[in-house]
Amino acid sequence: MLEPVPEPARAPVRVGVVADDLTGSADTAVQFATAGWPTVLALPGGPPVDDGPVDDGPVDDGPVDDGPAGAADGVVAVSTDARALGEGARAVTAAAVRRLQGRGASHLYLKVDSTLRGSVASQVAGALDALDDGGGVDRRAVAVVCPAYPAMGRTVVDGVALVGGRRLEEGPAGLDPVTPVVTSVLGELLPGAVHLGHLGAGPPERAGRALLAAVLAATSGRDGARVVTVDAGNEADLDVVAAAVAAGGPALVPVGSAGLAGALATRWRCTPPSPRQLTGAPVRRAGAVLVLVSSLHDVAREQTGVLRTGRPGAIAHLAPSHAVLADDGARARWLAAADGPPRPDVLVLTAPAERQGAAAAPGVAAALADVAAALHGREPLRAVVAVGGDGAEALVRRWGATGLAVSGALAEGVPHGVLLGGVAAGLPLATKAGGFGAPGTLLDVVRRLSHPPTDHTTDPRRDLP
Repeated sequence: MLEPVPEPARAPVRVGVVADDLTGSADTAVQFATAGWPTVLALPGGPPVDDGPVDDGPVDDGPVDDGPAGAADGVVAVSTDARALGEGARAVTAAAVRRLQGRGASHLYLKVDSTLRGSVASQVAGALDALDDGGGVDRRAVAVVCPAYPAMGRTVVDGVALVGGRRLEEGPAGLDPVTPVVTSVLGELLPGAVHLGHLGAGPPERAGRALLAAVLAATSGRDGARVVTVDAGNEADLDVVAAAVAAGGPALVPVGSAGLAGALATRWRCTPPSPRQLTGAPVRRAGAVLVLVSSLHDVAREQTGVLRTGRPGAIAHLAPSHAVLADDGARARWLAAADGPPRPDVLVLTAPAERQGAAAAPGVAAALADVAAALHGREPLRAVVAVGGDGAEALVRRWGATGLAVSGALAEGVPHGVLLGGVAAGLPLATKAGGFGAPGTLLDVVRRLSHPPTDHTTDPRRDLP
């Protein structure tokens, strides 16, 4: 039976974050970075990790041993790119968890899409598989699922996930061309899960103990649940969930978005507690800012439109067609004509608006990454903003980057840092999920990258462990 962990002298905490796409991994990592944790996002362009044989399938999750070596506390985040893998996400997630735990991660955070797109149930099952196989947890592990991110309008009410008060399938998540959401009911997305809607009353610590007691009751015994789901409508609710998870110890596996990660970043205490002043953007002083928009989400498209109209005199919109992206020769000719001198301050590179389904998505993302790499090769960029996890992942693979030194956030849901390793080492990179943010988010981010405040600008590599 799962029991609360007492609080003796605290052992060092290392957190492993496993996310199903790159933007989610970065968005979660930054929650820890801004709370003072040494944080590295391991990228898929790095060399394979030599763990010995893994009998549930390989996962190229980057050099997870490039994390905060020698630090008492630290965070290493990886992306499995498992969102669209279906049942295959189970093995990939399990392998990533094992690798992180093999490098000292005592606490696991499983980051899933805040609108529950893709293989959420398989990812949860994979994480529990890894822990069941002796992954550093000496008790029966249980997943506590709460995808709420109130700062982005994501809430869970009576076991139903909502965005802006609407059910998921009624909004853009229901129309996603790769992983459409067909239900907002957590119990239907996670068969066998037990919903615990009541968070308890009073201060977060007391309410957290009440929630933990409910988790213990629902999961005790051989036939007890392995997955529980929890409501959260605001930041205070998330703090209650985080208090319960922290009190339950490493056998309670939190599953959620960056919202719950932010609450846990303070509950899983970092030593020393030294939140950084991260109001500035570490950027180069010359070159254009490239905004790579691989996402077809309506929010991303609206933000791109606001950016283009907000900076009409200093921006170029590069919009290759599917035909151009599908042919290397056509792409080279198109780029030669589209990127002529003088280059403007901002380049916006967007995927074709036509939705061609899951099969076409990886090819489009890879072709866009080739275009972005060619732009940087012709004339070094000042910084890159990648909107959409598939495009961000394809780009860092194209450049062979091994990690991202996570520095902070340019806006809510827009983490940033500096690329480590590969041909673009030192290039500032910000990422954003397609469905996050207000209409003016991209415009605000580009303004900050184009004109960084000199009194706050720092090189995040100084903060690396």
